[in-house]
Amino acid sequence: MASIFDTDLPRNDANFAPLTPLAFIQRTAEVYPDKLAVVHGQLRQTWGETYSRCRQLASALAQAGVARNDAVAVMLPNTPAMVEAHFGVPMAGAVLNALNTRLDPEAVAFMLDHGQAKVLIVDPEFTGVVKKALALRTSTAPLLVIDVEDAVYGPGEPLGSVTYDAFVAQGDPSFQWEYPRDEWDAIALNYTSGTTGNPKGVVYHHRGAATNAISNILEWDMPKHAVYLWTLPMFHCNGWCFPWTVAARAAVNVCLRRVDAKAIFDAIRDHGVTHYCGAPIVHGLLVNAPEDMKRGVPHGVKAMVAGAAPPASMIEGMEKMGFDLTHVYGLTEVYGPATACAKHEEWNDLDIGERARLNARQGVRYHLQRDARVLNPETMMPVPMDGETMGEIMFRGNITMKGYLKNPKATQEAFADGWFHSGDLAVQYPDGYIKIKDRSKDIIISGGENISSIEVEDVLYRHPAVLAAAVVAKPDPKWGETPCAFVELKAGAEVTAGEIVAHCKAHLAGFKVPRAVVFGELPKTSTGKIQKFELRKQAGSAGAIDV
Repeated sequence: MASIFDTDLPRNDANFAPLTPLAFIQRTAEVYPDKLAVVHGQLRQTWGETYSRCRQLASALAQAGVARNDAVAVMLPNTPAMVEAHFGVPMAGAVLNALNTRLDPEAVAFMLDHGQAKVLIVDPEFTGVVKKALALRTSTAPLLVIDVEDAVYGPGEPLGSVTYDAFVAQGDPSFQWEYPRDEWDAIALNYTSGTTGNPKGVVYHHRGAATNAISNILEWDMPKHAVYLWTLPMFHCNGWCFPWTVAARAAVNVCLRRVDAKAIFDAIRDHGVTHYCGAPIVHGLLVNAPEDMKRGVPHGVKAMVAGAAPPASMIEGMEKMGFDLTHVYGLTEVYGPATACAKHEEWNDLDIGERARLNARQGVRYHLQRDARVLNPETMMPVPMDGETMGEIMFRGNITMKGYLKNPKATQEAFADGWFHSGDLAVQYPDGYIKIKDRSKDIIISGGENISSIEVEDVLYRHPAVLAAAVVAKPDPKWGETPCAFVELKAGAEVTAGEIVAHCKAHLAGFKVPRAVVFGELPKTSTGKIQKFELRKQAGSAGAIDV
């Protein structure tokens, strides 16, 4: 029997609208049309101008035959065209596929074919890779290629029949775009890093993009007209949904083509940057920069770090610069950050070591994520909140992907038992905070004992000479496998393998101490994550020095 609260009370256009981040730019352009929206080289663009260009882009795409659920791929760095694509493409009802700019031609060709892209927008910096990728495509479907011209970069080899600005100019700045028919409609397609086989295409919906963008605001208490520096690639989980967050706050997008310590500090000083995000390698770059480069940098800049837990040296270095660091955790499948180490005021009175221990945790669920738990993957029951019992981090809620494109088996496995399975092993503390111990594939089993590579890495990062570190399993005839440490040293630092091992012995049980140490620059993704699969290939080689 129908409830009295449902009878004659239907949804209609007056009381229900799909959630979409496109609403954010619409409101901001109406309320703050003259506020600065985009900074890039000599370019200064207001929110009114940016909204008009996004509508023109949507209109031009529609005129070119792009329809609902068509994929529009972009190979762009953090430039105004990339900001506009995050709104103009979905305004046309299409799905934005932001390609990783560090990919090889084979991977780009696969993604263009797999995602069935109808349009490709290319920056001049990447025409070499894209030209090869186009030749490798197996699809015979037509692909409209549009060339971006960027004065900051300079000229490049044109690949398409039209430039981006000329294409946008064809569109109507008053184009009457429509909200998605359903907030479950796809807004973006992002490919995971493929370590074995082809990468998986992660599909985002409008509801998730909007709710994570709002969660970013809530987590940071991000004020109106903040100034956001694009150190995080916008192709990475759609910049953790920050293109939409920045629009919601009528904030400023300070574009940055390339991550460089001097360029970052200059931008912070010149534009009054208040917020930025990045992998640990980005923050480490700033902490370890020459002191004269840091002069005049204002205090109070808010920084967000994801990935590996920030070591005490990073937290201390950020505090010395006057930066406020927030640690977040997530995956492509959950729109970037989906938990945050929410800080407590009383932590400020603790010593740096204890603060580092607390801030190294991945924390609690994002505001608008329904749940994040550490569960036993076999029983699907929560592990004891004792900070010791390991389980798998799992998510459920609005900030979770639709699934993997054209891969029902992987989608079903990822969502088994009504939770998204992250593959990350962790513990949960009595206060509910989660701390990652390892990826399930990164646990080292030595003589029957489980060794967390992250635990060993945490100790390595405490050594004053270490800039970056990673630990993987090395085959061993006696123990099965033992820890092998790959260490990247700070500029000018000198240390021996024996000294590294001695440092580890002072902080770890004997069986956890690395039996081999390799020095050199660590392979990293374009977002700064260390590529452990590459290190596993090296672990059994002669380059791994046994100690």
